[in-house]
Amino acid sequence: MDTQVEAAPLAARQYGAVNWLGLQTLIWREVRRFLKVGAQTVFAPLIQTLLFMMVFGLVLRGGFWPGTERAYADGLAAGLVMMSILSNAFQNSSSSMVIAKVQGNSGDFLTPPLSPLELTIAFIVGAAARGMLVGLASLIAVSWLANIVPANPLAALYYGVIASVMFGAIGLIGGIWADKFDHIAAVTNFIVTPLTFLSGSFYSTDVLPEPFRTFAHYNPVFFLIDGFRYGFIGAHDAPLLGGALASLGITLVLCWVCWALLKSGYRLRS
Repeated sequence: MDTQVEAAPLAARQYGAVNWLGLQTLIWREVRRFLKVGAQTVFAPLIQTLLFMMVFGLVLRGGFWPGTERAYADGLAAGLVMMSILSNAFQNSSSSMVIAKVQGNSGDFLTPPLSPLELTIAFIVGAAARGMLVGLASLIAVSWLANIVPANPLAALYYGVIASVMFGAIGLIGGIWADKFDHIAAVTNFIVTPLTFLSGSFYSTDVLPEPFRTFAHYNPVFFLIDGFRYGFIGAHDAPLLGGALASLGITLVLCWVCWALLKSGYRLRS
């Protein structure tokens, strides 16, 4: 008696409008990539945050944040935590893309049936996850040096998420443009670091003389730090609604640029 079963014909897998399996897999890949070296990607940034906190806190010990009755250390802590969020979100997406290009394994995410939008979401979500995780760890690390209880938790959360997404998108754009690690180092040294250091991370822009105070308010990172600091100490240097809308608008534009670059295959497909 013939018991052979005829093999079912091969058919293409149907994913629907969104490839949820592929999207989830790529996001998890990005998260696991930085968690695997957590001592370098999560805990190492805490050393820099604590050093800044101790040095500036010691120099201005006993002072108050301008225009408030909160200790200077409270406002400083918020600025330093935001700096950690920005820099780590940027580093995650930029390094992920550059490593893939240098090692020649960018086909790992270009070959699967993932749309440019799904690629954009996955890389930015992975970067935002690292930014928020490092931000939370930094907040806990400085808790013995400052009062980290937020005065407006929703504002702090909003600006933390927006900041991590914005700089995740900037990192992705930089990673797509860069051909080697030197290019990313140049972006970090000449764009990211100056923007974060000159945006009120260590001080209130109200203490700056004109025209430097006005110039500082045109720095997009200023809105992120000012809003995030408001979430913790209840003080701000610029209108909150305008800053929130400007941050959201800039973030959406940057995400669109990421999508357009991935769709075009710019510097990804030879």
